[in-house]
Amino acid sequence: MNVVVVESPAKAKTINRYLGPGFTVLASYGHVRDLPPKDGSVRPDDDFAMDWEIDGKSAKRLADIASALKGADRLILATDPDREGEAISWHVLEDLKRRRALKGANVERVVFNAITRAAVNAAMKAPRDIDMELVEAYLARRALDYLVGFTLSPVLWRKLPGARSAGRVQSVALRLVVDREIEIEAFRSQEYWTVAAEAAAGGDPFTARLTKHQGRRLGKFDLPDEEAATAARAAVEGGTFQVTAVEKKPATRSPPPPFTTSTLQQEAARKLGFSAQRTMQAAQKLYEGMEIDGETVGLITYMRTDGVQSAPEALEEARRVIGALYGPDFVPQSARHYKVKAKNAQEAHEAIRPTSLERNPGRLRLGGDLGRLYELIWKRMIASQMEAARIERTTIDLDSVDGATALRASGQVVLFAGYLAAYEEGRDDDGDEEGGRLPQVAVGAVARIISATADQHFTEPPPRYSEASLVKKMEELGIGRPSTYASILSVLRDRNYVRMEKNRFVPEDAGRLVTAFLEQFFARYVEYDFTADLEEKLDLVSAGDLNWKALLSEFWKDFRIAVSEIGELRMSQVLEALNEALGPHIFPDKGDGGDPRACPTCGSGRLALKTGRYGAFVGCSNYPECRYTRPIAGGAAEEQAETADRELGIEPATGAKVWLKSGRFGPYVEAASDKPRRASLPKDWPPAAMDLEKALRLLRLPREVGPHPEGGAVILASIGRYGPYLQHSGAYANLGSTDEVFEIGLNRAVALLAEKRAGAGKGRGASTTLRELGDHPQTGKPVRLLSGRYGPYVKHESVNANLARGADPQTLTLDAAVALLAAREGKTGGKRGGGRKPVRAATKARPAVKRKKAS
Repeated sequence: MNVVVVESPAKAKTINRYLGPGFTVLASYGHVRDLPPKDGSVRPDDDFAMDWEIDGKSAKRLADIASALKGADRLILATDPDREGEAISWHVLEDLKRRRALKGANVERVVFNAITRAAVNAAMKAPRDIDMELVEAYLARRALDYLVGFTLSPVLWRKLPGARSAGRVQSVALRLVVDREIEIEAFRSQEYWTVAAEAAAGGDPFTARLTKHQGRRLGKFDLPDEEAATAARAAVEGGTFQVTAVEKKPATRSPPPPFTTSTLQQEAARKLGFSAQRTMQAAQKLYEGMEIDGETVGLITYMRTDGVQSAPEALEEARRVIGALYGPDFVPQSARHYKVKAKNAQEAHEAIRPTSLERNPGRLRLGGDLGRLYELIWKRMIASQMEAARIERTTIDLDSVDGATALRASGQVVLFAGYLAAYEEGRDDDGDEEGGRLPQVAVGAVARIISATADQHFTEPPPRYSEASLVKKMEELGIGRPSTYASILSVLRDRNYVRMEKNRFVPEDAGRLVTAFLEQFFARYVEYDFTADLEEKLDLVSAGDLNWKALLSEFWKDFRIAVSEIGELRMSQVLEALNEALGPHIFPDKGDGGDPRACPTCGSGRLALKTGRYGAFVGCSNYPECRYTRPIAGGAAEEQAETADRELGIEPATGAKVWLKSGRFGPYVEAASDKPRRASLPKDWPPAAMDLEKALRLLRLPREVGPHPEGGAVILASIGRYGPYLQHSGAYANLGSTDEVFEIGLNRAVALLAEKRAGAGKGRGASTTLRELGDHPQTGKPVRLLSGRYGPYVKHESVNANLARGADPQTLTLDAAVALLAAREGKTGGKRGGGRKPVRAATKARPAVKRKKAS
């Protein structure tokens, strides 16, 4: 009996069919253990021992594997053929050893690059031991990411409230986006002009551009304005020209190699508009396979790879298919072999290609994302083994008789399409293209100028990064790895550090603040070269040329010192450094020569970056006398500044002045008296439309709707931080709009509260979600405020924490909830919400697995 462990259930089902009787194929569903998201999971002072946690679902799957091993002769670990796959096999094996489930079963590791019957059977005939160098590279990477995240993120929370997290690669990718935005903002557009002419020299007309004027070669900015361009155009129109040179240069264009993970993500973004995550999801399904002729077959090879080479049989098949589809002229004399050019290329697997090129896209008839991505992969692989395209580049030079003016025409023509018949690479941004075929002209022929034009142009800033260009840049710098690009870009969006505009990354203020903070106080750790150097060292670990704990020790020694030094800084020092670093963005030049940091309200105060529970904002140094505040930057800042301190009128009942003001958390109204009363503006009430009547309605909240017919207690209607609501005896119900707060009647209110209670009463002790507080800054998972049998409490994953007695749940913030959850975890020693204590194992002891010899 043989037990085979793979990662996904789809793969398990397919491979079980291939292997037949005598084999039981089970899925691990990816990683089965992970580091708990809390301090102490990696212990640098204990030789970097790591504690692993198994969640409930993984524990069940591992138990199923252990159960299947009873009486089995072999355990075959057949997870994916990369570093992560090797680590999953190691995790499975370590847990089975802890359970003492092996009982003499022989343990083997097999890998296959494609899920086909031939590939799987060949792999089963060539088993090996777990590659501990790959596992140790995984452990080092996981420990580094953990130590950076769980050491640096708390510093961010203390010194930069509102910041979500920092990561070893994530922060460097964010810096790329921010640096590009700074380039764009600093860019100053420059005007320039060009002159072109329609000319003929005894044949068809063609377009030539001015290259020489008044006896001098023209540079890009030598025609700076319309006056200069008009004079140059007149010189062309009034000149007599002849053909002084005709040059034809043959050239070839070679096809690109088949896809790696990075190039697939880039090209899918350019040609299909796919995000990196969408590309990888579709590729995963193509790899795991589709049912064809009654059998499930993987359609492409493994999709996480840096390799560009292909198996010999794949090259031979490609040549046969090309010959059949395009003819023998499109098949080169010998197969093309490619080498990796990317910096820090990972372990060399095959490129991404179809498992059989005989399955052309038209025959398979795949729909949606799978069909479009498969066609892209198929065409790229076919093109990579086709003949080069042959082109002819032609230039024609025209000179005036007096030699003072010259024109040049450029063009190219494809003489033989070669691989272009199947595929042409996409481009990130539009570039200048050479013209098409030029007419035949003879040297010495007189050229007649038919017409001339002068065109105005302006230089443009560098474009913002798209997903394709950002992945390409990260790959060029050696930052991250193929399997991490999609998750890195997703994290930047999920943390609200960036937003997407027209499929381009734009940094949010929160992202700029984090980047500025890291560049000021942790500059080394967001340097591109430093991050790439770490990747190179991790590759040395995977090759067996560097001890993984030596790498961690070297990193941790300096990193710990840097963190401790920043912890001693006063908040005022941090904010002043950020004021300087972000000065042009936070305090833009007004254009009148005035001080950009002068307070627009009091005039004598100086604007500076400040922090509060909800993040950073700009405030006046004369606080509390001057209460001017605004967001860090953007149009909303100016709008709020304009609404500050506008008198709306007098409250009849008290004689108090009613003001519309702008605060740190947005616009609000205030009735000025010994004890001022304030109320925030609802989101759907614009400040410009506020008047005294509306302000008084807000200041009188909560509104009494009437006594409940069953309980007698009064039903209240009001507006909270999360919108309009009803309240009665500790129960809450949401209202659809602000206007309902002032208009809802008793019957409707009673019905809404009854519906809310009915939804919450499905079983004794059932909990009701009161509010979504946001994502936990460490895990990114939601934190919710609920009402339970014993009162309000907060919940994150499986951890629950009660609110203090008498605390108002309506005023609870995310930061306060995170603190409650952390205190709860500390009291229970990490035990989750009363459930079973997680199973943990330390990695201090080296497993008894044979090591690969370093080459």
